[in-house]
Amino acid sequence: MQLPGTPSDEVAEVLANGDGDITTVFVSMARRHPDGADADYLRWHTLDHRPEQHRLSAVRASLRLVSTPQCRSVRAASQTPYDEIDHVMTYFFTGVAGMEPFLALSKALGDAGRKLPLLPPVERGVYDVTGRTAAKRIKTGADVLPWWPIRGVYLLLEQAGTAPDELVDVDGVAGAWSATSLPVEARLASAPAGQAITYCFLDDDPVDVAQRLQPVLHARWSAHGIQPLFAGPFHTVVPYEWDRYVP
Repeated sequence: MQLPGTPSDEVAEVLANGDGDITTVFVSMARRHPDGADADYLRWHTLDHRPEQHRLSAVRASLRLVSTPQCRSVRAASQTPYDEIDHVMTYFFTGVAGMEPFLALSKALGDAGRKLPLLPPVERGVYDVTGRTAAKRIKTGADVLPWWPIRGVYLLLEQAGTAPDELVDVDGVAGAWSATSLPVEARLASAPAGQAITYCFLDDDPVDVAQRLQPVLHARWSAHGIQPLFAGPFHTVVPYEWDRYVP
């Protein structure tokens, strides 16, 4: 269904009211649960740990993603160690300063017996948001994509990248955010500085969109000399259907 009106990004009076204040993204990439208890982990994290983070004024939004066997089968790029990614947790911050309260809250929850052992990590990164774009058809502005209802995300991890604007022209891609990893202390993250990440926000089945994206991505990498580290689709977690999308 075509929504009415002019896209927000073309209306200065709409944009003048704010941009959501997100400047920093914390990304935690992990392997599947070692004992196959992914659904139990997702239940705990979604009902307990994740909501608590929103008591922090610096946390503006959050997003949990899962890769299924079908998702794995249509990955366009997957280098070691990123080929082991099955879970991605993302928190959207107002700034890097929010990381200290984030760690303090995590410790407090742990001291209260409220934490499960973490999923085996692949990489954590603190990223500076560098670009945002939204498909005109959705009307919603690019600034507020982290709050827009999605069916999944196509995630790109590249050694260096250009603006992913061409990806938004693909059917099922509602918009994209890109960011670059920051040099931070090892206790915060392990991603090398300067690494590029892109979130394509999807409003169609992630596996179907992944197949449409493949030729566009290969053309992008070839034309710009970009080295892909990882490129693949993920589902969002469906509350109370914890085993609907699991690795």
